Amino acid sequence: MNILNNKKILLIICGGIAAYKSLEIIRLLKKKGVIIKTILTKSGSEFVTPLSITSLSQSKVYQDLFSLENEAEMDHISLSRWADLILISPVTANTISKLANGNSDDLASTVALASNKKIFIAPAMNVRMWEHKSTKENINKLKRYNYKLIGPEIGDMACGEYGEGKMSEPEKIVNELENYFKNLRINNKYKAIVTAGPTNEYIDPVRFISNKSSGKQGYEIAKSLLKNGFDTTLISGPTNLEINDDINLIKVETAEEMFQATLNCLPADVAIFSAAVGDYKAKEASKEKIKKIDKFNLELEKNVDILNYISNHNSLRPRLVIGFAAETNNLEKYANEKLNEKNCDWIIANDVSNKKIGFNSDFNEVSIFYKNKNSEKLKYKPKSEISDEVVEKIINHLN
Repeated sequence: MNILNNKKILLIICGGIAAYKSLEIIRLLKKKGVIIKTILTKSGSEFVTPLSITSLSQSKVYQDLFSLENEAEMDHISLSRWADLILISPVTANTISKLANGNSDDLASTVALASNKKIFIAPAMNVRMWEHKSTKENINKLKRYNYKLIGPEIGDMACGEYGEGKMSEPEKIVNELENYFKNLRINNKYKAIVTAGPTNEYIDPVRFISNKSSGKQGYEIAKSLLKNGFDTTLISGPTNLEINDDINLIKVETAEEMFQATLNCLPADVAIFSAAVGDYKAKEASKEKIKKIDKFNLELEKNVDILNYISNHNSLRPRLVIGFAAETNNLEKYANEKLNEKNCDWIIANDVSNKKIGFNSDFNEVSIFYKNKNSEKLKYKPKSEISDEVVEKIINHLN
């Protein structure tokens, strides 16, 4: 089956000698039944013409941001919504900088910034431009914004130099797009549950026991699952985070509420328990505010262990159960103990004594401990990138 047939792809062509390769990309995509619309930047028009693009794509070329004809037919918002996917090829250092810093001074950058679709970029530039620190910083920003990078390759440059910065060949770019849509189709049959954030265990109507979890890692995992095609439910404790409308968000407050929500969402193929569920709750929470006194004794009792319950339940247990462990010492020892005691498949552990990672940080460094396998470390990087790597491993495991 031709996975690209009738897919709608918006191709943005930027300036640079590699722009000529965009014509071959159009030819290959049309051969596979893709419906193509094209935006040609001002600098891109110095290398390829609207006529050559139209001849191959069989559709008009969009160029001007403020065009009465374009706005009447399809404004920049509608154009971004029309596509199943956006491909910027070639993308220059200048356009990379604009997208990374939120600038939108032409139709191409405006559409990209207004888009809610997956955006692939295929860089093409001189090796020194590619290796410049500002370019690297901008690329890292775009990765955090969920842009997907294709290339660049190492090879001879049009300027006569040799190194990294050469645009990937059209065949490779088209293969990347095919793989993206294949993964969406394959993973769409999988249902995933993610728990995230802290829980609040009330002592009285205004006081509660909680922890420092921000929920950021769990939210990023849910986002990564969604963009890879999973039917995703996020069960979240109290946070200030926002999530995609396409994710089924269930907000809870206490451990008991999170437990019941988890049970209601089963069966599932994957369950990722990243929430920092309170271990204890007040044995008897006061129905009225407790007045300040010199001494106050609080009797606690254990909350239900959600990970342990689900992982050891014969009929409810998902195919893949992943737990989290936030430790301050003996990370490997405690993670392996939790892996065995809870009977889960993976434990993802991090050292929260490091102030640069973990709670309330946008960055993390984790180790994944596998049942009956060696562990592996995902080094310090944004939580969004950690999530992408974890989800890629989930996909490989399921398929």
